[in-house]
Amino acid sequence: MIRIFYGGILPSYHTELKKGMYFTAIIEHCRDTDLYVGYIPGFAGAHSQGETLDELNKNLREVIGMLLEDGEPVLETEFVGTQQIAIV
Repeated sequence: MIRIFYGGILPSYHTELKKGMYFTAIIEHCRDTDLYVGYIPGFAGAHSQGETLDELNKNLREVIGMLLEDGEPVLETEFVGTQQIAIV
């Protein structure tokens, strides 16, 4: 089972990509299509969309599962976190 969390910083021991590990998904809502769009930072091809967050989660799990069948991916980048920027 692949678990996907929305946001947050994962401990460094979660960077080894094996089935059952955790991936951080970045989620956005597209106003034009009214769909939720998500991707795993640095994981080429790990992106999907859905009408609900639950559907998006399911779709991302399927995509990640298919990508892992090709072997362990090499992450191109590492998710660090998010920041709020205030313009005052």
